[in-house]
This record gives sequence, C-alpha cells and structure tokens, in this order.
Amino acid sequence: MLDNVRSDNVMFLDIETVPQASSMNTLDPVMQSLWDKKSKLFRNSDQTAENVYEKAGIYAEFGRIICISVGFIKEKDPFGFRLKSFFSEDEKSLLTEFSGMISKFSRSKQDAVLCAHNGREFDFPYIARRMVINGLEIPGLLDNAGKKPWEIKLLDTMDLWKFGDYKTFTSLELLTSILGISSPKEDIDGSMVAKIFYEEKDLQRIVRYCERDVLAVARILLRFMNLPGIPDDRIESVTQF
Repeated sequence: MLDNVRSDNVMFLDIETVPQASSMNTLDPVMQSLWDKKSKLFRNSDQTAENVYEKAGIYAEFGRIICISVGFIKEKDPFGFRLKSFFSEDEKSLLTEFSGMISKFSRSKQDAVLCAHNGREFDFPYIARRMVINGLEIPGLLDNAGKKPWEIKLLDTMDLWKFGDYKTFTSLELLTSILGISSPKEDIDGSMVAKIFYEEKDLQRIVRYCERDVLAVARILLRFMNLPGIPDDRIESVTQF
C-alpha cells in the first residue's frame, strides 16, 4: 500500500480551531445574524443559535486556527519523529510562519506530500480558507485550483482507511484503538479545546494535544505502508528544522 510514497517525503499535520469569539453575543451583529442562519441547518428546533455556538469553530467562516502542529519522519532504523508547532492568539502570525515552513519543505522535497486524518474534509480546506481570509497566499501544496487529481499531493488517513467505502466516518481515536496505537485522546478531545482556550487560557495544553494527534497520524500511515513504528524515545519537539 502506498508504494509510491516515501515516508520521509510526508509532512504530517493537525490543526486546532476555536470559535471566533468566546461567546456569540460578543460577535458583531452581522456575524450573529449569519451564524443564526448557518446554525439553522443543523440545530434542533428547541435550540437557539447561541446554544450551538460552541460548534462555530469547525467552520472556517466562523472559527479560527490557534495551533498547527507538523511532524516529519526521520529515515533511520528505527524511525525517528520530529514535531514542531505553530501556535498563537494571532492567527495571521501563525499562518504566516506555517506557510514559510510548508514552502521550505516543498522546495526541499520534490515529491513532498501533506497528510492528516480527515484532512481533505477539514484540515486542508480550513487552512486554505483562513489564509484567504487573512490575506495570505496559499502555498502550492495546499492550492488545488486547476490541478488534475494526480497532481494533488494530499494524503488523508481516514480516506485511505475507507478503501473506497464512503458510508462511514472513522475517528482518529477509533482507528488508533483498533490498530493498537497509543490514543492521542488521553488528556483532552476536540470538544474541550474552546473551553481550555477561552476559559482556562491554557494554549500549551492544546499544543501538546495537537502534537499527539500528529504523531498518531504518522504511526497510522506507517502501518498502512507496512513499515515499523515510531518508538517513544525517538520523538522530539523542536523550535526549527
């Protein structure tokens, strides 16, 4: 499986997002009205737009990115893994730094690809949309406009697990469990991120959670490729590559 992909050509990533504001009533009136319209598509009849505002973070138009973690496999025996995170309350700043990293990576690797779990439906388009909103140029690896299918360099471990079956969603937690890989959800899960960010103001805790997701995705892809795993003592977090 994936015989045409070299593990050291893959940048693994995960993002953490939150609603634009800590509560709906702090949004400007226009955005409040637009969220009301958007949330009518999924909220129950007994719920208000404010009741479901915690879900705003999953929509790029109403949320923002507070952390992007990336990881790279080191081609040695055994495999090593390097992690780096871009995090800030200033979304444009972290996106600018991430853009520099991804551009540097694609220049250094002719066959560079990105990999995330549910990346095609969430991480990749979310990053691209938030870059447009922040007035930034989308890096070539993320920009799919006008590309043929075989020119798109994006891998999605959830999509790969489907093997053509599009009926179900398989969470990262479930996939790691059935494959015998350490769960990244040992401390928190995605539903808790907004509260930890706005109420506890513990961004570092969110960063650690995001990095565990990235490591889990890398270990899953190696299993798909029938390659050895990444030992815990071969993982390092770095400030630069």
